[in-house]
Order: sequence, then structure tokens, then C-alpha cells
Amino acid sequence: MTLFLAVIIIAIVLGIIGVTADGLLFLLIIGIVLLVADLIYITMRMRRSAHRRPVR
Repeated sequence: MTLFLAVIIIAIVLGIIGVTADGLLFLLIIGIVLLVADLIYITMRMRRSAHRRPVR
């Protein structure tokens, strides 16, 4: 979960820098791609853990 939060923060920071700095639009694109990849990762992880049955 720590990795997920760190990547989300990095994606947001890259996006903000990409929007505000002139000529650094590629940072915005990298931030968006990183955000989408992180959301796919957490979705797959939650889906995989939902299929497990609790041990009694």
C-alpha cells in the first residue's frame, strides 16, 4: 500500500510540474501514464485478494 501511495504522489507532482512549467508537457503525460498504471495495479491486486476464501 505504501508503494501505491508513493506512486500516486509522484504522478500528481509530475502532473503539476508538467502543467505549470513551460515546455515540460511530457511530464504531464508521464504523470498520467503512471497514474493509470498504478490504478490498474491496485485494481488487479484487490481483485486477486477478493477471490481468496478466509481460512477457518
